[in-house]
Amino acid sequence: MASAFGDRLRKNARHLGRWARRAGVTAWRVYDRDIPEWPFVVERYGPAVHLVEYPRRAERAAGGHPGREEVLAAVIEVLEVDPALVFTKTHAPQPWGRPRYGRLADTGAEIEVQEGPLRFLVNLADRLDTGLFLDHRNTRARVREESRGKRMLNLFAYTGSFTVAAATGGAARTTSVDLSATYLDWAGRNLALNGIRSGEHALVRADCLRWLEEARGAWDLVVLDPPPHSTSKGMRGDFNVQRDHRRLLEAVLGLLAPGGVLYFSTSYRGFRLEPEGLPARIEELTPRSLPPDFHQRDAHRCWRIEGA
Repeated sequence: MASAFGDRLRKNARHLGRWARRAGVTAWRVYDRDIPEWPFVVERYGPAVHLVEYPRRAERAAGGHPGREEVLAAVIEVLEVDPALVFTKTHAPQPWGRPRYGRLADTGAEIEVQEGPLRFLVNLADRLDTGLFLDHRNTRARVREESRGKRMLNLFAYTGSFTVAAATGGAARTTSVDLSATYLDWAGRNLALNGIRSGEHALVRADCLRWLEEARGAWDLVVLDPPPHSTSKGMRGDFNVQRDHRRLLEAVLGLLAPGGVLYFSTSYRGFRLEPEGLPARIEELTPRSLPPDFHQRDAHRCWRIEGA
């Protein structure tokens, strides 16, 4: 059975590797749980590999997938990667009410990757997340193409990848809002890496929901990619994307300039958009918003929303 995983990994690496080189992409997904019996995700980040196991319930009870060592060996051989640069993790379902991503280590080690003209810093060791959501690559390209001369707002900004896309695309100014000082500092480093000075690009540490209640002004382009759920310290109460998305969308639509555009996405697989009565024109972009290296087509859902 291990040969089936190795064969698929080799095929993907050859086919998707050609695509990545043409696109100038050095951070991409090589294997995306393509074979149900081998529930792993393999991602390339420059010279390194991020290998995440998604064990099924019975495998979790038994301590993990029985073929994990064979998978690791195949990754090292097929991708010709230094074993010291393979970062292995196990993904466990997180109950509602817990932080989405906990800290695993504190190395601070970062790797620079490219996405066409964009450059980002990733950390493969310290958290389950790496600092860059690869599934949003297509939407970042859209934001970059549409941002020239515009005022851009990035809510739940994380490490600022959408802000980098807008700023390098010629946005007149950007505002990035996130509750985490760690991620905002990371966003600042990503902007600097791309030669973007902070003058017209504000990084705001705040609870996005509370910030929206007090926000003034208008934005031409807004990116809204909230977590499925959050109970982070500093928030007033908790956040649930299914329960709270209506008031969130209404608040953001109130800040859109005439002709403005909102990109809204969520990774919550059970999500149901409730658009009734929203003063907007709504177009769902999924599944075409997902890049070709994602075999699982439910990594996110994404909408383009124009104010009415």
